[in-house]
Amino acid sequence: MHMNVEVLVEASKHEVWKLITDIENASDRISGIEELEILESPAEGLVGLKWRETRVFGGKKATETMWVTEAADESHYRTEASSHGSVYRSRMYITEDGDSTRLGMDFDCEPQSFGAKVMWLVFGFMFRGATRKALLQDLNDIKAAAESAPPEG
Repeated sequence: MHMNVEVLVEASKHEVWKLITDIENASDRISGIEELEILESPAEGLVGLKWRETRVFGGKKATETMWVTEAADESHYRTEASSHGSVYRSRMYITEDGDSTRLGMDFDCEPQSFGAKVMWLVFGFMFRGATRKALLQDLNDIKAAAESAPPEG
């Protein structure tokens, strides 16, 4: 399963980047995150940052361990997680769009085990809608935080 969601944020690219890379405090601005614990921090940069995140998805609490696999300053970062027989990869990215910033996320789920493949065949259509809604809510929460922050200067 692959999907992409985007929102336009009325804030500078630099301000949006600071928010999306402040993963340690993401639960303060992203309503879907109930708990977040940093497990490993790199000496510098984002690559190697690893955290455990708890959300409610489909009416049930789900805790996933995620890590940053690639990052380019004020451009994008990629994360990966592995759970329930599937590998999840995402790319959070920003681009300038006039005086605004386009904030987006690419998300991929790749079932690995036989059981996960069967589950995606049977229930994938339900997960697709719920996942799109959750990703868009995350971006809109970040947008709200960026647009309510006092401008830099």
